[in-house]
Formats: sequence, C-alpha cells, structure tokens
Amino acid sequence: MTSPYASSRLAKSNALQKLKARLRHVAQLRGTSGDGVLGQPASPRSQPPRARTRIRTRAGLRLPRDRRVCAKGQRCNSPSGAARLHAAIVLAAQGDDGSAARRDGLLAAPRILRAAVVQSRLGASRVSSSKQIGKPAVLHVSGLSARHTTYLGYAIGNRQPQLPRLAQAPTAITPSPRGGLTLQGHVYLDCGCRSLIVSSSLVRQGERGWWVGVFHHNHGAKAWNATAVCIFGMEEMKEQACAFTHFMMNGKGCEARSIKKLPTLIHSGLVAVYGTVVLNQIVLFLGTDDGQLLKAVLKDDMESNCPEVLYEIKEETSIFPKLRLDPIDNNYIYLSSANKVRRIPVANCGRYVSEQECLSAKDPYCGWCSLKQRCTLKENCARSNSIKGWYNISHAPDKDLEILPSFPTKNQVAVSASISKILTSCIIKIVKPVEIFYENVVLNKSSCFCNLTTPVITDNDCLVLEASLSSSSWNITQTFQLKNCSRCIHKGECASCKWTRVSPATTCQDSCDATASKGTATAQKTEHISIHSIEPLWISTLGKSEITVKGENFTRASGIKLILTGITGCKPEIVKVRNVLNDTQMTFTLPPTRKEAKSVCIQADGKKCSPPMTLHYVSLPACFGITPNTSWISGGRKITPIGRNFNVVDSVIISDDQRSNLTVSRCPGNESEYHYLTPSLSHATEGKVVDMMLKVENTFIPCVKLHYHPDPVFINYQLHTELDPDLELKIYKENDNLNISKTEVEVYLSYMNGTQTKKIWFSVQNITKKPDRSTILCKFKREGTDKIDFSTVKVFVKLGRFEHEVKPTSSHIYLYVLILLPIVVGVIIAAFIVTRYKSKELTRKQSQQLELLEYEIRKEIREGFAELQMDELDVVDSFGTVPFLDYKHFALRTFFPESGGFASIFSEDMPQSRDQTSKDESFNMLHALICNKNFLVTLIHTLEKQKNFSVKDRCLFASFLTIALQTKLVYLTHILEVLTRDLMEQSSNVQPKLLLRRTESVVEKLLTNWMSVCLSGFLRETIGEPFYLLVTTLNQRINKGPVDAITCKALYTLNEDWLLWQVSEFKTVTVNIIFEKIPENESGDACQTIQVNVLDCDTIGQAKEKSLQAFLNKNGFLYGLQLDEIGLELVSEEQQRELLDIDGSSEVMEDGIRKLNTIGHYEISNGATIKVFKKKANTRSDVDYSDEHCHLILPDSEANKDVKGAGHKGKQKFKVKEMYLTKLLSTKVAIHSVVEKLFRSIWSLPNNKAPVAIKYFFDFLDAQAESKKINDPDVVHIWKTNSLPLRFWVNILKNPQFVFDIKKTSHIDGCLSVIAQAFMDAFSLAEQTLGKEAPTNKLLYAKDIPLYKKEVKAYYKAIRDLPPLTTSEVEEFLTQESKKHENEFNEKVALIEIYRYIVKYYDEIVSKLERERGFEEVQKQLQQVKALFDEKKKCKWL
Repeated sequence: MTSPYASSRLAKSNALQKLKARLRHVAQLRGTSGDGVLGQPASPRSQPPRARTRIRTRAGLRLPRDRRVCAKGQRCNSPSGAARLHAAIVLAAQGDDGSAARRDGLLAAPRILRAAVVQSRLGASRVSSSKQIGKPAVLHVSGLSARHTTYLGYAIGNRQPQLPRLAQAPTAITPSPRGGLTLQGHVYLDCGCRSLIVSSSLVRQGERGWWVGVFHHNHGAKAWNATAVCIFGMEEMKEQACAFTHFMMNGKGCEARSIKKLPTLIHSGLVAVYGTVVLNQIVLFLGTDDGQLLKAVLKDDMESNCPEVLYEIKEETSIFPKLRLDPIDNNYIYLSSANKVRRIPVANCGRYVSEQECLSAKDPYCGWCSLKQRCTLKENCARSNSIKGWYNISHAPDKDLEILPSFPTKNQVAVSASISKILTSCIIKIVKPVEIFYENVVLNKSSCFCNLTTPVITDNDCLVLEASLSSSSWNITQTFQLKNCSRCIHKGECASCKWTRVSPATTCQDSCDATASKGTATAQKTEHISIHSIEPLWISTLGKSEITVKGENFTRASGIKLILTGITGCKPEIVKVRNVLNDTQMTFTLPPTRKEAKSVCIQADGKKCSPPMTLHYVSLPACFGITPNTSWISGGRKITPIGRNFNVVDSVIISDDQRSNLTVSRCPGNESEYHYLTPSLSHATEGKVVDMMLKVENTFIPCVKLHYHPDPVFINYQLHTELDPDLELKIYKENDNLNISKTEVEVYLSYMNGTQTKKIWFSVQNITKKPDRSTILCKFKREGTDKIDFSTVKVFVKLGRFEHEVKPTSSHIYLYVLILLPIVVGVIIAAFIVTRYKSKELTRKQSQQLELLEYEIRKEIREGFAELQMDELDVVDSFGTVPFLDYKHFALRTFFPESGGFASIFSEDMPQSRDQTSKDESFNMLHALICNKNFLVTLIHTLEKQKNFSVKDRCLFASFLTIALQTKLVYLTHILEVLTRDLMEQSSNVQPKLLLRRTESVVEKLLTNWMSVCLSGFLRETIGEPFYLLVTTLNQRINKGPVDAITCKALYTLNEDWLLWQVSEFKTVTVNIIFEKIPENESGDACQTIQVNVLDCDTIGQAKEKSLQAFLNKNGFLYGLQLDEIGLELVSEEQQRELLDIDGSSEVMEDGIRKLNTIGHYEISNGATIKVFKKKANTRSDVDYSDEHCHLILPDSEANKDVKGAGHKGKQKFKVKEMYLTKLLSTKVAIHSVVEKLFRSIWSLPNNKAPVAIKYFFDFLDAQAESKKINDPDVVHIWKTNSLPLRFWVNILKNPQFVFDIKKTSHIDGCLSVIAQAFMDAFSLAEQTLGKEAPTNKLLYAKDIPLYKKEVKAYYKAIRDLPPLTTSEVEEFLTQESKKHENEFNEKVALIEIYRYIVKYYDEIVSKLERERGFEEVQKQLQQVKALFDEKKKCKWL
C-alpha cells in the first residue's frame, strides 16, 4: 500500500515529467531517434525524465565463423534474402535494481534507440574488419518495453553492391538473473515484398504492443504502391523469435525465421508514421513526401478506413520521418519539415455539420456536443463527461455494422448489411485470383447480388472478394477470404465453404513471386484487350477532361471502364469510356480528386483488369518567376517560367486588356520549367505590361507579369571585307531594356548571284553595350569560290517573329556635312577667340598660384630643416607611477584579445572558499583526465582534424587549457614540447621555415600564452618603464602640433596615413588655467593656477585635454573629474564667457557644415585666464561629430578660397602632402632615443643572464634542429624569431593596453605599427632593397635596420653561448610561477568550456581512442566524466 507522502511525491514528479517531456519533445523534432531514421547523436535532454536510469551493455554474445562456403569468399545470404550482418552488442533500459524498465514505451523508446545506434555502429565496425563482409550501417532502430522484455526493431544495410541491401529484424532482450541482458531471439520481417524501412512507430494498449512500419520498394521509381504500412504484433514476434546463426546463446543456435505480412495500407509516398490507441482503435498519422499529413483509423481486424487529409504543407516539402503527439495536449501532433515545425490538431471535427455526419465519420477523436450542437473534440465540449453532453462513435447506432456474404445459387454471390437499411450503392470486386469489378449489381433493400462471369475457382484455390455498401447515413467496405468454395460456387454445395473477414491486402499465396507468376498466367488466358500506354499520366487535382489510352482490340470489346484505386481503404472510382476512337485509341474523362498517386487499369467484358499503371494527381502548378521577363512587341521570344507541377499545364495564356486572351504554344520542358514563345502584340505601339496565366482545364492560374517593349531599333551596319575569306559584320542598335542575348539573334546576308538570290548566315560572336548604342559583332568564314556582289548586299536581323532589314551608312550624310560645314567653321572661330582670351586669364592666375606654391614649398622646407636641427624633445622627467595592470587582467587580455565575454567571465572575483570545487567529483575527474598527457595530446589532435573546429575555436581551446593548467606549468610545458614536435613533423616535409609563422593550431596559441605567463615578470621589471615612456612620448609629440578633432590626423606623426598635411599656420598660446578645489580631489590644494601651452587652432575639447594632462604632470595625480564633466570659462574684466566647441557664434560653411570653435575663434591671447569648473548637468561637449562638422580639414569648396593676408591677396592656397613628409622624420628623430632604449632593453641580457623561458625554449629549438639534422642556421633563426618576437613582443608593442591601464587611440596604434614593423625588420634575414618609391613607413628606419640586425644576431648568439639550464632549474622556475598565480583564475569555468568541446566531438574522440591501443582505462574515465556532467545537467533541470 502506497503512503500518502509517496503518492504526493509521485503526483508532483509526474506533473514535472509532463512539462519536461513537452519541452524536450519540441527540441527533438528536428533530430532523429526512436522511431525515425537515425542520423544524429542524442543530447542529454532527450533522455526520459526518470532519474538514475542508465544504459547498461553486456557483450555476452560471440560472433562465430560462418562455415558455409560461398563464391569468391562472400558470405551466403539468409533464406529470406536479407543480409545477415548485425551488431554483437545487446542493449536495454535497466533500473538500479536490475529489473527492466517498465515505463511507457513511447517515453522509454528514445533512450533505448539512441543507445542502440551508438553501440550498434561500434559492433558493426568490428564485424566489418573481416575482408569477406562489407561495411554495414544501422539504418533504423525502434524499441518497446513490455513484460520485462525489450523489443528492438532495426534495419542493417550493407554498402557492398553484391550483397542484399537491407534486413529488418526485431530482437527480444530480457534481463538475466545476474542483472545483465540476454538475447532472447531474432526474427526477420517482410511487408508485401518491401524491404526498405522508412519510418516506424510503437503502439501500445495495456500489455499488448504493435510495431508499425512504413516500408518502401528497393527500386527508386515512384509508383502507386511504392510504400506500405505493415503492423506486427509483439507477442507474435516473441513467439517466432529465434537466435540467428551469427550469434550463439549458451552454445546453441537456430535459423532465423521470417514473419510476412501483407500491407494494411498502400500509398505512393509515405515517409513518416506515428500510431496511438484511441477508444480501443489504432489511429495512424502518416506523413508523405509531398507534404500531406494523413490520418487512418484501423478496425479490430487491422483494416483501414479511407485516410483523411489532416493538413497539407503549401510548399509541398517532404515531412520528416518523425511525428509525435504533444505530450501535454494529445489533441495536437507535431509535424516537422524543412526548416519549420508545425503543431497540427489531430482531427478536423468542425468539417462535420450534422450529428449523423459526425458519428458516421467514425473518428475516435470527434463526437457530438449536444450543448453546442456541433461536432467537437471532447476537450472543447463543456459537458464532455456526461453521456448525453458529448458522445462519439461508441454510441453510434451503426457501430456494429458488418457485411455478411452468402451464395444463393450457382455462380452467384450476395452481400447484405447487418443493419437493415435501404442501400444506395453496391460494388463487388473480385480481388483474387483475377481482379474484376461488378458495378451493375442487383440492389434489394439491404442486400445485393451479382453473377460471377469467370469460372476460375479450382478446388484448392481461394477467392478474395471486396464488397462496398453505402446508404444515406453510412458506407462500409470489407474484404472476405473464401476457402474450398469451388463446389459451392459452381454446384451450390456449400457445406465445406468457409469465409473469413480479412484485411484488404490479404492474399492466398505466401510467395510474392508465385502470386505474380500465377497472376500473369491468368491474365494471358483472360485478357482480350491490350493496353500500351495512357497519356497523360500526370494530371492536376482538378481532373482531366480527356486522357488517351492506346492499345489494341478496343472496337471488339464492350463494357470498357477505367478503374482508379487510391490509398487503401478509399472507395475505387469507376470511369466509363468516353469515346472509342478506333481499334487502337480511346478516351476517358477523369474526375477531380485529392493529391496522390493512383493505380489505374482498364477492364472490358467483365474480364481481368489490365496491368496497373501509376497515375499522378498533383496540386495546381505554381510560378516562382520567369526569365527573361521582357519581350518585343512582334513576339516570338522564348520565355521560361520557373515553378512546380508544370507538367500538368495545358497552355499558357497571355491576357491583354485590348484583345481577348492569347494562347501560346509550348516548347519541351519539365516539371519545374516551362518554355513558350511570346505572341505578337502588333496593335500596341508602345510598351505595355500583360498578365501571364497558366491554364489547367477550365481554371486560370495567375503566374507573373510580362513586360512588352517596342521592337529593337537597328541603326546601320558596317561590313568588313578586307579579312578575305572571312567576313566581319557589325550591326549597331539603339540601347533598350530587352537584354537580348546573342543566342536569340539571327543574322543573314542576301546577295544576287546572277538571277538567283543567295543567303549567308552569320555567327553572332557577342553583343557589346555602350552608353550611346550597342554593337552586334558577327562573323562568317567563306569556304567556296563564289564572289559576292557587294552592291546587291542586304543585311537582315531576325529576333523571334521580328525580322528587319538593316540599312548601311547612308550617302546623304555627305550632303548634310557640306551644308553644316560653314556653320561649324564659324562656331570654331568664335570659340577660338573666346578660348584664347580665357587662356590668357588662366595663365595669369596659374602664374600667381605657382608663385604662391613655390613660396609655400620654400617656407615648409626651411622650417622642416630648422626643426630637424633645432627641435628638442620635451619629455616630462617624472610621469608618476607606471600604471601596470595586475597579472590577471594582463593574462586575460593576452589570452582573449578579441573575446571580451570570456575575459569578463574569468575576471570575476574568485569565491572565498574552494571547498565546493574540490569536492565536485565531476570537475576533479575531468581535471585528472586532462592531466593524462597521452589523452590530452590525442584529444588535441582529434579536435584539430575536425572541419568545423575553426581557428577561433583552436585559440579559445588553447587559452582555456592554459587557465585550467595555470597551477601545473611544468606539465603544460611538457605538453607544449610534445605538440611542438608533432607540428615540426607536419611542417618538416614542406617548408620548415614556416613553422610557428601563423596561429592556425592549438600549439601555436599555446606557445603565445606560455610566453605571456613566463615573461610577465620580465616584462614588468625590465621592459615596462621604457615601453610606457615611449607611449607617453608619442602622445606628447602628437599633441605638440595641430590635431584634427574629427579625423584625429596630426601634423607630427610616424605614420603617413595619419599625417595632417592640410594644416594652416598656427602659433602657441600660453594661458593660465585655474583649477578650483573639488570634493572629488581630496589630495589637491584649495586652488591652483597652472600655465598651459595650447595652440590657437586647438578646439575647446583639445584645450581641456591638455589642461588635465598639465595638472597630472605637475601633481602626479588626476584632477578627479572626467573630460566630459568639466567646462572652461574665459575670465576677463568685462565678463565671464563659457567656451564651447559649438555655439551660436560657430562658423557655418557654404554647404551647411559647421566649423568647431577654436582658441583663435575666441581671440584668446597669451596670458589669458581660463577657469575650470564642474558642469551642473553631465552634458558632453566633445560629442561624436558627424559629417556636418569640420575642424582643420575643410571641405573642398572652402579649401580653395583666397588666402587671407595683404601679402597674398587674391591668391589661392595650395597644399601638397609630400611637403610635410619631413614631419615624419622630425617625429622619428624626436623619439629615436626612447625607441632605441626600448629595443635594447628587449634584446639585451642584463647581468649576462637571459630569462629562463627564452633560454629554455631556444635550447629546445636548437636541439630539435640538431635531431632533425637541419644544418641551415637560417632555419633555427627563423624558428626563434617566429616563437618569441613575432609571437610575443610584437603583440605587446602594438597593444600597450595589454600591459598598462591606458586607452589606446587609433593614431597611437598607427604609430606603434611603424615601430613594430621596424622591430620585426631587425629580426628578418632578408636584405631590404628600398627605392625612392618605397613606403615611408619602411624608409623611416631604413638606415637603422642594419645596426639592429647585428645586435639581434649577437643577442641570439649570446643566448646560445650561455650554459644550458638543468631540468631542475627549469622546473623550479615553472613551479614558482605556478605558485605566484595560484587562485588567480576560476579554473572551473575553463574546465566547463573544455568539456563543451569534448562533448561536441564526443563520438569522434571515442572512435579515436578505440583505434589506439592502451586507452581502455581512459575510455572508462571519459564515460564516467560524461555521466557525471550529464547527471549535473539533469539536476540543474530538475
């Protein structure tokens, strides 16, 4: 007895499981598992919600040798013809207590199936190691748990063409007393000669279970019977199961048996199935390859009704093999196809308008709601729990309706309904052994009978007949099998005749071949007419007014009719012949019906139907577009619409508003393309737009609009005959919107040869379009000796129905030239006089401009020379404390230069206690696994072989690994050595000099991180101060001259791209800045006055920056307010005025651009007093200016204005960029000493001792070169350069924000790039040959590079000559570094990220470990890690 507490807990668990099931179910729809075609690995969330349920495996079966001898070493096939290749691993879902899982099969199946796929593939790969057997592949698996037994239905195919393709087999597995799993048996399945499984579903009712599968023919042709549904009982399979010979159980084996079923339902294109039980009736939901969702209801004898179309996808995309009911609301089913998942109601009850229609439909989901007086689902009816409130087919009066056969007289059969009601229709069909329809039966109230006209029944034969009865309120179709009824039919003695009600597809034969051969023999005896073809075989759902049947002996037959049979369960349609044209042709009219492929056969004289053909009913055609979409008015252009189902189009209609619809002729096409020639619109003088429609029967379907343009206009032609014997013809055409291609143009030339007219057809080479006209180039190669009389030549151009004679260049043009010549001469003389006057004026202005330009050049050269000789570097001696970043932020910016998200995660403060992490078993086991060197190296190599493991992923993985092993630098160094050796093996055979050149592998990024960790102390103690001095000096030098506030270009720079050469004259202004006491600055005095040098061209924002920098230089600490929090106020005796970048006094240019206010704009002179104040409102003055503002770089219209000043009045100012290149050199000279100090601090050896990391890694590279017998010293030099300067120092030099707490501007970045380039040139072995046209960035340090190269070579030699480090010294250094940075990072985050990569490529990693030896224990550890992390995810979910 269950306690109340346990019941409450169980109820909560069930509710939670339902919610999880629905969310998990939506996520699974696009995957494949369970009863779908398998192809994707299972995710942890796709498992059943029951906690602590595991998949256990037991390889308790062995694979014996096949002792049967076959041809050429191939294994013999099983008696059923199926390939007997199966996995030697048994699986089942098992609880912690050792008992089999007894959950609902629909929930348990996915877990079983996904495990089966993984393990079966492992087993299959082992079997495939034999040379005699092709590589098998698991194509389909489905499972069901019932009565302590797990049933697995699977299909295994062989890729070898000489072996059978597939084998379908369910396997029963039961738990053994020891807690393992035991194979109980195996049996083959056959579905009406179909062996290719497409989809399957598990149906369960109480203790009974059925396995429902969709099977497909092995051949690829789509026919009306290509797919079928078969249903197999689980108990029946368990009874027939036997361990097959490839597996031995307890030393015993037996031959596998086959269960053959004939289809319950036949269709042309089923691709998905899902089954469930509603009101003790099996309901099947079926998906098709053209986007239909069907619903079929099965009776007790597994006979299907006529399936209903629940939903149709407009795009007609194929449905995925997996269908599933909504786990929360079973009144909806999930339908997935292409890129969309749809939630569809399981019934369209609203389509039944009356109670009689609602109940006669026999849909177990629908019932009559008496309150609403309409057909609804039970949940949609208010009083659904009341019998009178909502009732369905279980309360219908005809729920027990059946058909009863009888034999009143000889050769006569009668059928009657069990419910007495007047019949409105009766059809009796003989299914076996000869297919015959009897439509003209005699109706007698509730019964009907017909005379059998074909005495084909023998004593031991069986007769299968199908009867369809209809009344005003119901219709029913049932199939009967009659045994030993020959004497009953022929003589009326019916004592031994027995009949049973069976499925429509039941046959008397067990062999497909026997049935087919006997049917063929019977057909030869009974067939009088012969059918050769039926045209067309593709029609729309509207039907067809006329189809043509071709054959023989039509005029000799009578009672000819065409029989259309669709999906099983639907009433066949009988169509009488429309017209027998002659002995070989006749026509029929086909009715409209729904979209599907039907079987069509012709019956005459009451004989057997002709062999069936497939007739495709498809949806109406649809247009997606046309090419081209234009035509000329004369028509005849080939148009190609693109869409679908064009093979059912009767004709294309062009709808013109002025004339009736025009029907155009069709050219050969296919299902997705339709070709036709446009008709002529000769009545239209100008272009117009017409509608293009598709005609299908009497329905017009709008397609697209077609644009008609006027016929092309050809101007003239030129015929070149000097290339004898070749002729070249150029035809000139006016430009238009027709986009004519050369394949559409036909050109020919006609000439007179005596009295005969001859033609020459040219080959169109190309059509060239120019702004004024288009040229058609044509060529013709003469082979004969006939001479062409060019005086009689005529040239014609043909485009579709448009043909036009092109005229040559007209001779009248010369007359026009003579008339216009005097006028042209007069105009030229007048123009010459005007031009000469303007030329003199222009020459005068140019002289003035050249004079000004010469003056400017002389001035700039003189000032540049003086600046180079006299300028001194004004560097602040004390810049305060160097703002170093702490180690954590330095490392993170180096590890993740572009991934700010990861840097922020690792930057979070560590938890106070690490006990929780140390107690976390999953992280400890993962960390231990990573500390296994062999596993880690194999893991990295496996990841790098994956195509979607990008360069970004490799860099991230290396950084995560560095953080995870931050406290184990000795181990990390060993890993670095192993991976570097492996990389050398890959590069040694190709280009050894390219080693470590790029960051394309894990080890290259790992080396960068390792250098950053090991050299962080050296960088801070030795390099930091000169490097910060360089950055500070660069900032000072840039701000010494004008800087454009919009583009940030400056007069003093190292980079030509950032050179401000459009600068005007400027001067220095010294102002007194008053800094008031503010609460934010506790260290400051009450009030300070500081002299600050600014430029008269500085904006107010730039003046504020220089003021704050002067305060910092003087006091050594910041003022306390940000730049956008302070304002400047000009203090004068008259009034105080706030200084702003933009105000009412700002200058506005001609084109509306506003110029920023400067110190000169406010006319501030030397000695002026400016007060710094705190703004009341935090409004930014240094806003991000747009294109509507300018500073020093003026718009073009303003730059050409006259120069101000009396000495150059009326002259325009000229600026040439090359005049200011000396500013680059002056900047280089100003900071040269700082740059050299930084360089020499990097490649010098303080105290004749190199950093341990550099000495160790350089010795390692030397040793590797020696072991590989590389004698070229340049190779080792390049290796060292790529590993240290290129990989570490250049990264630091270009990114000072990695080391200091500063903000790097774009201008500083450009200057540092020039310095970094010079730094790398010093390490290069290639001799630089620079000319006058070389980039300035290279020329700046061209003379210094040779000296730097000597110093670098001496630096490398000095390191090599140092005594080698011992292993203990290296390990001691690495151990100390590890202790320094202990508890710096959250290693747990790094381990999580590493695990994500492991689980993403889990299958590939496991496969690699299996192929290598000695990884058995590692595999177990990896499985344990995955299980622990999966359990953690499950706990988080709960």
